Parts: sequence; C-alpha cells; structure tokens
Amino acid sequence: MTETLVDTCVLLDVVSSDAVWREWSTEQIQTAIGGKGLVINPIVYAEMSIHFSTDEDLDTALPRHEFRREDLPWNAASRAGRAHRKYRLAGGAKTSPIGDFYIGAHAAVQGYRLLTRNRKDFRSYFPDLEIIGP
Repeated sequence: MTETLVDTCVLLDVVSSDAVWREWSTEQIQTAIGGKGLVINPIVYAEMSIHFSTDEDLDTALPRHEFRREDLPWNAASRAGRAHRKYRLAGGAKTSPIGDFYIGAHAAVQGYRLLTRNRKDFRSYFPDLEIIGP
C-alpha cells in the first residue's frame, strides 16, 4: 500500500469532533496508518494552524510519528498552476492557486493516495489521483 496525503478537512473532522464526519475520518486515518503511512505538507499544516493557539498545540494534534511532514515538490507547484488555469478557464473565480490545487498536485506527482471528503474538488483536476473519500 502506498502513502496517503491527508487533506485538512479530514483532520479537522477529528480534532473538532465533527458530529457527522468524525467517525468516518478517524477510521480512514487509522486504516491509512496501518498501511504505509500518512503525509502532510506545509499547506495542510498552515490550514490546520488557524485552529490552534500555538505550534506546540498543533504539533500535539499532528504528531510526527503519525504524520510525516513533506515539502512540496517543485513539479507539484507547476501542476497546481496548470490545474488552477483549467479551473479559471472553466469559470472559477479565485485568482490565485488555492490550497486544494497544491494538495492534489503534491499527492499526484508523488504517487500518493489522497484522503479527503472533497472528492469532486480533486477529480476534475487530477484524474489520475487515487482518492479515498465518501
């Protein structure tokens, strides 16, 4: 089994005890831990940071022994840019690449699976990406 990049929404389900999604997200994280491991990147870390007062609290929620931190590969940045261009040509309103494009591109270029609840946000722009989602 390959490594799994975890999207912010799944992590937030767990740390916020989301009534609808916490159980599903916790089960999926546990399954991925039992595989080859979990990966987060600076985008996920940044998106999570707004929910914590300190880096220490954030690091407690995302322990390094469970979530391997990985920098974004350069070719993920260019792939995110091309995905954003496709989004804009399809009528998308955001004028700069958003986190989801970087997260999806990172998983795609590294050959990781992506654990997310936002399957539709990634499928159109990263058709070769293996997505774990409801």
